[in-house]
Amino acid sequence: MDISNIMQNGAQAFQSKLDADGDGQIEVSDLVPALTDLFTNIKGDMDISSILSGLNAGGLTSVAQSWLGDGENEAIDGEQVTSLLGMDTISSFAGKLGVQVEQAVGGLQEALPGIIDQASSGAESLADIAGDLFEGDTSSAEALLGDAADTITGAASTVTAAVGDIIQGDDKTA
Repeated sequence: MDISNIMQNGAQAFQSKLDADGDGQIEVSDLVPALTDLFTNIKGDMDISSILSGLNAGGLTSVAQSWLGDGENEAIDGEQVTSLLGMDTISSFAGKLGVQVEQAVGGLQEALPGIIDQASSGAESLADIAGDLFEGDTSSAEALLGDAADTITGAASTVTAAVGDIIQGDDKTA
């Protein structure tokens, strides 16, 4: 799924939280660019790994795993959203939308699980996330991806050993 579709869905979830009374104060067309700015890096790619690392560092590994998995996404509360993204970031985001910080946090509570869930669907995305995490703290990757991290680590070790054997002329597969 492409980033614009993910952000569109996130914007709709955010809007449903803020516009519970149906007064239409905030438009999806305003939310999409604000959410895109919030969750993408300079290259325009989704920055999932930093969010997942933040969840793990905050003791929310089970939340991260639920967002990565195929089952129901665990909820995140307002304090956790604020801790994860930081007050300055949330204040800036709220300012772009012209809403109160509390409203922004409430909308992000609703939108964040779905955004990460959709952005992380598919084996290629999970491999990318694992790769990003392995560049930093491997314990984070192992905690977030569980058995998948063990499989990736084992496969990487096997490939590394095989390449080493080939370089040394000990290719046992030939």
